[in-house]
Amino acid sequence: MKIFDSHCHLDDKSYDNDLDEVIRRAHAAEVCAMMQVGIDLCTSQKGVSIAHRFDHVYASVGLHPHDAKSGSEEKIAAFGALAEDTRVKAWGEIGLDLNRMYSPQSDQEHWFVRQLEAAEAAGLPMIFHERDSEGRFLQLLKPHWGPHRQGVVHCFSGTDDELDAYLSMGLCIGITGILTVKTRGETLRRMVRRIPVEQLLVETDAPYLTPTPERNKFRRNEPAFVRTVLFKLAEIRQVSAEEMASATWNNTCRLFHITGE
Repeated sequence: MKIFDSHCHLDDKSYDNDLDEVIRRAHAAEVCAMMQVGIDLCTSQKGVSIAHRFDHVYASVGLHPHDAKSGSEEKIAAFGALAEDTRVKAWGEIGLDLNRMYSPQSDQEHWFVRQLEAAEAAGLPMIFHERDSEGRFLQLLKPHWGPHRQGVVHCFSGTDDELDAYLSMGLCIGITGILTVKTRGETLRRMVRRIPVEQLLVETDAPYLTPTPERNKFRRNEPAFVRTVLFKLAEIRQVSAEEMASATWNNTCRLFHITGE
């Protein structure tokens, strides 16, 4: 069985002292590939370096909505230069977060749209972050979307109507360890039953969102634990773990244009 963790942050300082062991544990858990996701210029640069250090680790570049207030055309150009690296397979994570509001909404919206344009020029699929935007994310996205574009809504936590809109646009849906949490994951467990299998991805968002039961033992999430997410998803959809692993592996490779795996 081969499992693809479609979204993790191996650049996080919590991995600085044992990243080799983290990768080894992932491989032991049959997590054979990982997408290292950038959230600003520094983490994007570090992520590309990590992707070159480890086989089957890939990188994305981009400016997270939390950091949108630091956006500039110089950073867009720097992301574009990084995007030419062969290990870079996506642009993100980008989007809107109107829950925590670490950056003003006007900055979030401006740099979201600007990065949609830059990613299209670079020919890269997108990794999206959306939280509590009440439809604004979709309003900004739709004019820049079309059948030639690809992306994933990472850590999906939206409404039924938002899910329908994402699916109709051909977007993939990233499922995290929230699926395994008794109360917080109840709505998500209902909604994942109706997502077409070809649009499902599994992810950790490590070091965050540790699934159950690992979160009872470990404070830090890591790619090996995406196995728990996969098994729970398979259980809910009443298919074998092997079938779900194969589907999500193929979906992730197709989305990120990864061949020969």
